[in-house]
Amino acid sequence: MLICIPAVLSKDDVADFRRIMDAAPWEDGRSTAGAQSAMVKRNEQLPPDSEVARKLGHRVLSALTASPRFISAAIPQQIFPPLFNRYVAAGGHHFGLHVDNAVRGDPLTGVRIRTDLSVTLFLSEPDEYDGGELVVEDLYGSHEIKLAAGDLVLYPASSLHLVTPVTRGMRVASFFWLQSMVRDAHARSLIFDLDTSIQALVERLGRDDPETVKLTGIYHNLIRYWAEV
Repeated sequence: MLICIPAVLSKDDVADFRRIMDAAPWEDGRSTAGAQSAMVKRNEQLPPDSEVARKLGHRVLSALTASPRFISAAIPQQIFPPLFNRYVAAGGHHFGLHVDNAVRGDPLTGVRIRTDLSVTLFLSEPDEYDGGELVVEDLYGSHEIKLAAGDLVLYPASSLHLVTPVTRGMRVASFFWLQSMVRDAHARSLIFDLDTSIQALVERLGRDDPETVKLTGIYHNLIRYWAEV
């Protein structure tokens, strides 16, 4: 399941993020890569333990909790502290084909999660750079994602994926992982589809319509059945 979520951050928030990030020091992005990923990773990132990265990360987490569509799609149990990277054309930056680590640990907070979903929050507008598409592979082929600044994409962390070379400008993003309360990807997809349909019915029939109430009960009972907390 690959889901795009628009306007997680406002344009004003994005501009503020970029102003703060542009003034901060950056380091080699391979410092947080696994052994296999480090061989194909060429980018820069804010030092994960820096005050700037932590403060911006908290702002990202606050925005996520205010996004009903994100909560519905991810059903998050734990979210890894957001990281921030950039791909610069002058540096020939790219990230070759790889799969994310199954478990991620944060030494500062002690957070240790199973990576069910990977997240990319775009902080550059598509016309600011050429290349830099996130390409995610699944059973149905390859999917290229290049979203507006402030938009977010969720995709299975088990997917092979890459970032194509940036040939002009600079691609800036936040990236992180989460552990879902619903571990099974198919079950999580069914729950998301059900919730989306319920919300559409609520708009047409109202929240107190008997069938809407019944379906809402089914939704919560399915989460109750599948959730690991």
